[in-house]
Amino acid sequence: MRTVTQTASGAGGDPLSAVLRHATASAAELARGAALLFARGHAPRAGVAASLRAAAGFASAEEARSAARATDALVQKATETREPVRAAGVQGFGSRVSAGAIALPLTVGERGWGVLVVGLSAPLDERANATLALIAQAAATALDHAHLEARIERLEKEHAPDAAGESGEEVLKLSEALFAQDIELLRKSEQLGKVERLKSDFIEKMSRELRTPLNSIIEAIIAVLAGENEQLSESAKQSLRAALDDGTAFQRTLQNILDLWRIKQGELPVQLQEVNFREVVEEAIFSVQDTLAGRDVTIERTVHEMPKFRADLAKVNQILFLLLDNAVKFTPRGKIEIEASVARGELRCSVRDTGIGICADDRQFIFDEFFQVEDASSQRYRGAGLGLTLVRELVTLLEGSVEVASEVGQGTSVTFTVPIRLLGT
Repeated sequence: MRTVTQTASGAGGDPLSAVLRHATASAAELARGAALLFARGHAPRAGVAASLRAAAGFASAEEARSAARATDALVQKATETREPVRAAGVQGFGSRVSAGAIALPLTVGERGWGVLVVGLSAPLDERANATLALIAQAAATALDHAHLEARIERLEKEHAPDAAGESGEEVLKLSEALFAQDIELLRKSEQLGKVERLKSDFIEKMSRELRTPLNSIIEAIIAVLAGENEQLSESAKQSLRAALDDGTAFQRTLQNILDLWRIKQGELPVQLQEVNFREVVEEAIFSVQDTLAGRDVTIERTVHEMPKFRADLAKVNQILFLLLDNAVKFTPRGKIEIEASVARGELRCSVRDTGIGICADDRQFIFDEFFQVEDASSQRYRGAGLGLTLVRELVTLLEGSVEVASEVGQGTSVTFTVPIRLLGT
């Protein structure tokens, strides 16, 4: 399910619209849910309603508009009270937003510019609530700033000859207020920047403090199994292999988190090189053999005629491995089929299994971060719920698409397509 960030009018090229879109996307990401920003386009006065200016966290523009219609009462109450208003549940946001919603008025002094409505997937802690309030304040200041700039420009045009009179004094006062707001915007940007730096520092620290010793542990286990194999008892070998499996799974989870972070920060560039997709398929199958050990599951592959092409080999390889690993995890018995073909400048690959399947209510959330089916049997399946999220982000980074079809007890089919560059064209 791809997140949509938009302006309601569709014309979002001006700097203010960019600020509002960024604020809305930041709020949705912080809440792990969805957000709507309503704003007035001119001086606030009684009877003038705010319109939808930006939305984030929705699968489509129509879904965002539907949610906007469902929040009329919430927006009205926040506008009237000029205080944050919480709602236990809001129709239109979908079941993903399970912890209600909060409407934050966008005000500067006595001037009200709109409302930021945020749907929550889980209750926010004190720090997250403070950050959300800061995002709303920054959006309100940007709206007020744009109004003051427009007012100064209008006064200067209408009263240019009278610059030393009353209109000149008003322009001076407005300019002073504008300067004060410039400082306030810089201060809020610095505060929000500190939040982003804290997140970045945490990710870097996790990479250094967790991944480095974990690599050493895994290497030590492999060395013991390889060098002392004959001296180890069978139970010791089993314990070490189990520790190795757990360590490797944890290592992959850390790498998935880091890759997701780098994609969001724009730090995972696309690098094209020649791809032998048959080798990619065989490598992915080899990588899951240990997981398949002792299970009545077969893997079949159908790779249709493959012309030579260029793509991001590492990312295509990662996408296929994640899909195959996910299929293996949820297929206790039966078969998994990999089918791939190239047509019209695109690589199309499907991974189909005969596993436990996904019910209709859960299907729309499977690409969400850390989402796992809430089912008693799901306790048997390890994982942090990041594999399919990373698949979606990698496919999106490659400007492709991904689709899922599934039925409970019948299995799941995931198909991704990514553009490629045929060699010799």
